[in-house]
Amino acid sequence: MRGLLAQSDENRQARDPDARNPVHGRRDVRVPPILKLPPALLAIAREMARLLLRRPVVGVGVAARVPDGRWLLIRRADTGTWALPGGTLEWGETIRELIPRELREEAGVEVRSIGRLVGVFSRPDRDVRFHGVTIVVTCEVDMPSRPPANFLEIQEVGLFTDAELPRELAMGMSEMLDAARNEVPEPVIE
Repeated sequence: MRGLLAQSDENRQARDPDARNPVHGRRDVRVPPILKLPPALLAIAREMARLLLRRPVVGVGVAARVPDGRWLLIRRADTGTWALPGGTLEWGETIRELIPRELREEAGVEVRSIGRLVGVFSRPDRDVRFHGVTIVVTCEVDMPSRPPANFLEIQEVGLFTDAELPRELAMGMSEMLDAARNEVPEPVIE
């Protein structure tokens, strides 16, 4: 058995010259590969992580209407409240690509046309999870034809006339929908 153990230690040392042989009383001290990087490269990696992890998240909220003029809203599973459909921008994705993707995933609808820019909403207190920058656009969509793709995120899809709209929407989205409904000539910038 000792010969087999010694042989495996020799193989390990051949693969990793920094390894120590525990049979002869020395401990294995392995240096994580990241610590072998030059300090300047580590500094750049730390700064990149800080920039990526400590920056606002960009997303889109869609003030969508179906052909009969009703507003399309989704009920969020995490809060149980109604909200505009939408989501965060994926790496390498454009806003124009995000809109139909999120509307299909969250509401089971297809886009007829993308309308106007309602505004850019960036108050840090809107979302307790992170600092989000939400670009709100209007959109004409088909009637929902399938359920939401992610039932863990979305409980249901609803259609509302102006008179039927819930008083409060999730995460400050009432102001966003009000801006879309009022058709302000200039986009809201906050």
